[in-house]
Amino acid sequence: MKKKFSYYNSLEYIYATISLIIIFCLLSLIELFKNFDIQLFTYKLLNDFFTGLLIGLLFFPLYLVLKYIKNPLGILVIKVLFSIIAIIQLGLIGYSLTTHINLGADLLGYSLSDMYTTVTASLSLSFLMLLPFMIVPIVYLGLIWLFNSFGHKINTKILLIVLFVFGSLTFVIANTKKNASQNKLNFLLSDIIRAENDKALASEGNLTFKKEFPLEKASESTKDVLAPFFNIQKEKPNVVFIIMEGLGSDFTDDGEYKGFTPYLDSLATKSLYWENFVSNAGRTFGALPSLIGSLPFGENGFMELNPIPKHNSLISILKSNGYTTAYYSGDESTFDKKSNFLEYNGIDKIIDINKFGPGYVKTKENSGGFSWGYPDAEIYRKTLSELKDKKEPRLDIIMTLTNHEPFDFPSKKVYLEKVERILNTKSYFEKNKMSEYKDIFACLLYTDNSIQSFMKAYSKRPDYKNTIFIITGDHRLIPVPQKDNLSRFHVPLYIYSPMLKKTAKFKSISSHTDVTPSLVSFLTNNYTFNKLEKTTWIGQGLDTVREFRNIHNIPLMRYKGSINDYIYKDYFYSDGSLFKIDENFNLNETDNDMMETITGSFNDYKKLNAYLTTKNKITNTATSFKKPTYAFTPEQLSLIKKLTKGLDPDHIFFLARDLAFKKEREKARLLCNYILNELPNYGDVRTLKGRTLAWDGDYKNAEIELLEVINRTPFYGDSYLAIMDVYWWSNQNKKAIEIGKKGLANQINDAELGYKLAQAYERMKNKNQANKTIDSLIKIHPENNNYVTFKKSLKK
Repeated sequence: MKKKFSYYNSLEYIYATISLIIIFCLLSLIELFKNFDIQLFTYKLLNDFFTGLLIGLLFFPLYLVLKYIKNPLGILVIKVLFSIIAIIQLGLIGYSLTTHINLGADLLGYSLSDMYTTVTASLSLSFLMLLPFMIVPIVYLGLIWLFNSFGHKINTKILLIVLFVFGSLTFVIANTKKNASQNKLNFLLSDIIRAENDKALASEGNLTFKKEFPLEKASESTKDVLAPFFNIQKEKPNVVFIIMEGLGSDFTDDGEYKGFTPYLDSLATKSLYWENFVSNAGRTFGALPSLIGSLPFGENGFMELNPIPKHNSLISILKSNGYTTAYYSGDESTFDKKSNFLEYNGIDKIIDINKFGPGYVKTKENSGGFSWGYPDAEIYRKTLSELKDKKEPRLDIIMTLTNHEPFDFPSKKVYLEKVERILNTKSYFEKNKMSEYKDIFACLLYTDNSIQSFMKAYSKRPDYKNTIFIITGDHRLIPVPQKDNLSRFHVPLYIYSPMLKKTAKFKSISSHTDVTPSLVSFLTNNYTFNKLEKTTWIGQGLDTVREFRNIHNIPLMRYKGSINDYIYKDYFYSDGSLFKIDENFNLNETDNDMMETITGSFNDYKKLNAYLTTKNKITNTATSFKKPTYAFTPEQLSLIKKLTKGLDPDHIFFLARDLAFKKEREKARLLCNYILNELPNYGDVRTLKGRTLAWDGDYKNAEIELLEVINRTPFYGDSYLAIMDVYWWSNQNKKAIEIGKKGLANQINDAELGYKLAQAYERMKNKNQANKTIDSLIKIHPENNNYVTFKKSLKK
């Protein structure tokens, strides 16, 4: 029955809104309980009141419409919606407590699969973890029940006036405070709107610049500042980049949490060491493009751009000058699309989680069965095993892994004991502040010890004396509280080499984007290199002045989708506030006439960033690149969009497999190509594509695809089985045996593969080898009747 709207029969909505505000306030109290600050809590309450009222006003029309349709429907839907909002607020607070930043526009910068990987790596799902998400809606509904039961005793009109007064105070007071006081849901939505507005501002109109390629300048304009520190030798030097996960300056040298990186601290006095150095991104996605390419960000990070704009990098330049190039990591190189970027630049070899094989131990899996991959010591050991004594100079890029949630690594107990001993040497205040993060400090000790062992082993190589090591962090560790927003980017830079004739410490500010310009200038000016007429770097090169200063304009992308921080001279602009940077890299808030100049410069960069990346205007003459992606026609893209709507890569694979079984193989391969654009190492997908080609009789291309699977994931068994089938069907029995033996060696007695190999030997009438192979399988699996039956058939 429809009811006429009145104040009294809508009290249920007012109670629902007030209950949501109370939930927000209770969650804020829980958030600050450990480090309670009355002033901050007051500001948070004001923001919670304001956000709750805003949500109430926003959903009120929906409530009225549903109530008009059917009376109970309106409040029922609102209760469900507001319960979900309360749960989201709880999740956002949990994220903030873990990462010490509010979740904002970066939510839009990651794919669902990337978010799933990150979350499952950091959390171990359990009933206790899920319990708060069950309690919050129960408490919320309980508050509504209390209001409905005892609301008649409250003068709700006076209550509403009080709420609106408190809510309006946020305009005067709360909004002037820092992000820590903001309601998490309010911040999320506001930051997404801000990011979208920034995007519109950066790309408004038809962007044009005085030059079609604004970054182009003569190579001589980047001065060679490194040569004075080196003994130049005849042979081109090897270059080794070590990009250490989470290595922030707060943990090295004289940082706030010092004492847990003794080897790196000792290296500071033996290297060229920049103490006021910054990463250009607050997460790993920005490290490779900035360090190796001195490239702009694009919208969500350079590696997310599709298609990737034409560009040069240290990889492509060194490769065109006779270097062999390789990348080493312990995780999946497709994460953040690192492999796409590396392959575009023609990297010779990628060693990642798929290529370690037996003899290497992964980081322990969490309760959900997820492991990021191999810990630092294993990454370095794998790197050393892959290095060959070749005449060609090398560029090796190593990205470490361990210094990241869940901070698990071998011999953890030993390192925790070391942490206790170090903490016992510190003051009561320092010890009390650090005790909560013992796991992380133990992890730092492990990563420091791992790189020390690597450098010691490398020093025994004959090419050590002609090698330049460049060591830096990808960004600062996230879970340990940071003193300010600049701290997130503050990382050390060490350039260490036996070739150094003098060392130095620099207080001048430089960033990741300045490394490749200086390194290329050094190499091209002092060794036999192809002449570069023009460069297209975002950075200007390292500053080797020892006093504190900044000659660079440095944009910073805290997370995907948000270029919200900027260094200009000795100023730091962040979230609309302006700070002065002192020589110790501390911030002091300032408000002066530089704000307009700095925001103008920052907006100019955003427009340049949009122009370069959306219009492919970085360069027109790339040195060497290989595009790994598949191109699609408009018709194909339309079909892909229709077929894949709402599906993640795994479910798209299942769909492609179903289509293949229904003999719609062209569609299946189209979907496979679509997935491989994003995830080129997805073995199941490429194997399915290879099988469909073989089913259609295209054995040549099937072989190419399946060999590519083996190249990328040599310890993935199904690809060997698939290619053996291809060789059988195309009567290439010798090749079937060769690939079977290779697969068996890699798979360590894989039962199905071994059985197929034994059958291949029989087919080649080599009963001796067939017997040996099947006997080895019977020893491992004596219960398998198929093996016994096959053994008997060989005797006939």
